[in-house]
Amino acid sequence: MLLIPTRENRALQKELILVVDDDPQITSFLERYLGKQGFDVLCASDAAGMQALLERNAVDLCILDIGLPGKNGLEITRDIRHESSLPILVLSGNDEPLDRVMGLEFGADDYMVKPYEPRELLARVRSILRRCKADDFAGDSGHPLFVFGNWQVNYAERTLKRVDTDETVPLTTTEFEILYQFLSNPGTVFSRNQLLDSARGRESFSGDRAIDVHIMRLRSKLAAGEPEQSYIKTIHGVGYSFVAKVTKH
Repeated sequence: MLLIPTRENRALQKELILVVDDDPQITSFLERYLGKQGFDVLCASDAAGMQALLERNAVDLCILDIGLPGKNGLEITRDIRHESSLPILVLSGNDEPLDRVMGLEFGADDYMVKPYEPRELLARVRSILRRCKADDFAGDSGHPLFVFGNWQVNYAERTLKRVDTDETVPLTTTEFEILYQFLSNPGTVFSRNQLLDSARGRESFSGDRAIDVHIMRLRSKLAAGEPEQSYIKTIHGVGYSFVAKVTKH
């Protein structure tokens, strides 16, 4: 099991970013570049080194290359998602649409193709971290507990649980925000851009295909607990709507 420490006194510390890439030029550059932007940076070159650092440090975000030796970045992302909602920004040297889709399907929060503009990478990192900070603040502000079907969603804990088994189903940060938007506005039809804006803020970089993948993953996770139910309805030519009786507690 991968144990990822939580960070204490977060406001008093620099945000910690873990860069995992087997190219020492890339890790060296990102360590210097992100360090100049006010972040603390750790670097690893493979899955074993990454796991060792995660077990000892409260990392705020991971920048993860797909093409690692041995266990690749997609497999690592999938394994982390079984244990943690740690934000993950995936890097890849391949611009094929299938690779982008797979990166998101495996649980990445965002996906960038090499070579990339460092300022864009920085903007994406800051966007993800701002959203996480907003989530931490909102979690203490009395958000309701949502219940629908066999599911319970707790914003403060950022958990999706099956009511019958009390099993927690891991969600990425983006998946949780999309689900929360649905639950806050059941029956409302949202466009793809509206859902991305609600999940990532106005600095979203991914297109329609990305939101479709997140919706597909949400549907799959909800179906695992209630195979006969289909809560997220596709509104062709428009977007998506959440069709369920939702109660607040």
